[in-house]
Amino acid sequence: MDYSVIGKKIKELRKVVGLTQGDLAEDICTQALISRMEKGDIYPSATALYQISLKLGVDVNYFFEVGTTPRIDYFREVERQLRGFRLKRRFTEMMEMVRTELKNPFFNKDNDKLQLLYWHKAIYLFEIEKDAESAFSLLEQAYQLTAHQKKAATEREMEILMTIGTWETLLHRHEESLRFYQKVEAIMSHTQQLMDKSIKTRLFYNIARVLTQLGRYEESIEYCLKAIKWCLDEEHLWGLGELHYHVGYNHEMDGDYEKALPYVEKAIQMFQLRNDDTHSAFLERRKQEIVSKIKGGD
Repeated sequence: MDYSVIGKKIKELRKVVGLTQGDLAEDICTQALISRMEKGDIYPSATALYQISLKLGVDVNYFFEVGTTPRIDYFREVERQLRGFRLKRRFTEMMEMVRTELKNPFFNKDNDKLQLLYWHKAIYLFEIEKDAESAFSLLEQAYQLTAHQKKAATEREMEILMTIGTWETLLHRHEESLRFYQKVEAIMSHTQQLMDKSIKTRLFYNIARVLTQLGRYEESIEYCLKAIKWCLDEEHLWGLGELHYHVGYNHEMDGDYEKALPYVEKAIQMFQLRNDDTHSAFLERRKQEIVSKIKGGD
């Protein structure tokens, strides 16, 4: 993708409007960043691009429909960046983007787009402001923006239900958590194809963890093994290390250390392939603890 085309358009419009790089940068970013954007050295964040478009008096999608550059949907770009912030737990930056886009008619007049923002705002309320009541309320509102019985559930609706399940787990309401996860599982059973293959892996893994908390080790193992099979069938490797370790952990909790050991060793291999030294080191210690138990050293 040639992002320099966007930078060239920013520069052209800036000159037409009669703004310096410093004028354009004011209240958005630094003059140096505007310069780098215009040169094509960096790609502006969705939030910055939206604020730039307001100053230049154009719709933000203008930048994605120029020259020979393939159209990039602005909504998908915002969605991608929010997902990145969410996964990296950069909640403050995530909320900054949400606040900006909530003022954008492109988002606040469309239920599907507004749902994306409400979902992430709810996450901020739960994770940073520790306001679980408001977070649950907003998440339910977000879900109801698009969910109804006469249409198939979207992947985002599944993600929202899974978020509720995760929060219930964190609040130690495991039976309630399991109810939400099983609702997603029922929806997924009628879904022909998933664009994001990791949803099913994460769902089964989350169910397995709740079942472990409830002492239902055999059921937890079954879900882990189903998830591992799904990953291998779909050639989707996300979560294989976590899943193998959790199988081992269930066997360990059930007192079967001999069965636990090979799964922990397999998990170590998976994390080593990912160059994840932190998890690898942790699992090496866990492996030695299990070996000690097998030898009667506990």
